[in-house]
Amino acid sequence: MHSSLVRVQNVFGFFTSVAFTVAAVIAVSVLLSPQHPSASLELRNVQVVKGRPHYYSTKREEYAHIKFDLDADLTSLFKWNTKQIFLYITASYPSSSPSTIPSSEAVIWDAIIPSDFARSHANTYLHPTTSKTKPSKKSKQKGKPYPEGASPGIVRLSNQKPKYQITDVSGKIAERTNATLNLHWNIQPWVGALVWTNTKTYGRWEGLKGGVSGFEFPALKGSETVKKEELRTETGGERNRGSPA
Repeated sequence: MHSSLVRVQNVFGFFTSVAFTVAAVIAVSVLLSPQHPSASLELRNVQVVKGRPHYYSTKREEYAHIKFDLDADLTSLFKWNTKQIFLYITASYPSSSPSTIPSSEAVIWDAIIPSDFARSHANTYLHPTTSKTKPSKKSKQKGKPYPEGASPGIVRLSNQKPKYQITDVSGKIAERTNATLNLHWNIQPWVGALVWTNTKTYGRWEGLKGGVSGFEFPALKGSETVKKEELRTETGGERNRGSPA
């Protein structure tokens, strides 16, 4: 007869095998579900000024403040295995010496958009409301990462302020041409591998339609001609980023 320890080991081994098999089936089953994300990303305003872009900056340099409009439908990315989506927008632009220095890419805005099954947390994104009244603490806790009456994955932002101002290693960014805004995401599942932005079609997964906008950086503006309110950045519902989950 087997001892109690051997029986416990056999039961535990069988349980882990079943759990691993179920997790693998869940992770692979997502590939059978179609995806058809689409987005409209438009530049609203971009200003280049000279100053200290961050409180910890030790020198004055040129930095860009970019506002944008975003209307995205990412509902097909939210499946039974989706825990949350990390959504972010980048600004890419060529260097001052393209022959020797590669192009640069910087994040100007990001958000953590959870599924309805994920536990809410202070770091997750709350969609802005059109109400002018200041929301109460209780209403903030019940806030959703998508507009009222919509579903997870719907993001509608108008004249959105950036969360991050961007600079260049050379200290100059004014009058750069061939710049683009790009929408990206990272799907974080309950089980399985992370999935990044796909722009091409793979099987039942269609590539992102839209989500790109070209622009040029304007000439440098004098700091005295730009109001400080126009250069404020967005904090959002996830302003407590870095606090323990």
